[in-house]
Amino acid sequence: MQELLNKQLNQELRNAYLYLSMSAYFDDLGLKGFAHYFKVQAKEEVGHAMKIYEFIYDAGGKVILSEVPQPKTSWGSVSEAIEDFYVAEVENTKRFYELMDAARGENNKAVESFLKWFIDEQVEEVSNANELLTKVKMIGEHKPTLLMLDAKLAERK
Repeated sequence: MQELLNKQLNQELRNAYLYLSMSAYFDDLGLKGFAHYFKVQAKEEVGHAMKIYEFIYDAGGKVILSEVPQPKTSWGSVSEAIEDFYVAEVENTKRFYELMDAARGENNKAVESFLKWFIDEQVEEVSNANELLTKVKMIGEHKPTLLMLDAKLAERK
């Protein structure tokens, strides 16, 4: 179980790195609201990693960090970047389901209880990613509307 939790901790850091790269991409495009949105998202992923980090130690385990590969640094369009965001969140949800299945297989109630928060959080994460993807696809290349969405994304807390 410790190995699987460490793998997920490292995945959260990889996602943070990806979202920070997306933020840089949007900064390069002059879309400061999108950039802000993904900076906040990257911070959330680091927070998720730290929750797992603390749990591993609280449960008497050992944290083992692995190399974080360089994320993608450019996309062909805003829509393509947001699609990657959505895919990353869907894949992360699957990993948490697999973790939960492993915890149940080992009858590890502490890990099951811990993972429930992440399972619930992933519902929100996938929903947010899907909502943003839907909006970006509707907007397409219509720059005035894209700029309106950019301004709205800048308000994310």
